[in-house]
Amino acid sequence: MDQQIDENLRRVYTEAANEPVPDRFTQLLDQLRQQEQSKKPKDDGSDA
Repeated sequence: MDQQIDENLRRVYTEAANEPVPDRFTQLLDQLRQQEQSKKPKDDGSDA
């Protein structure tokens, strides 16, 4: 019984993990990245 549950959970998780990310979610992630980049201080190229 436990093995059956494990197999079913693994199958469902694998199917969900292989689904494409919705465009709206990708757009939101891009917006967050842009906001984070604009908050970071400018890198002047020195490693001092």
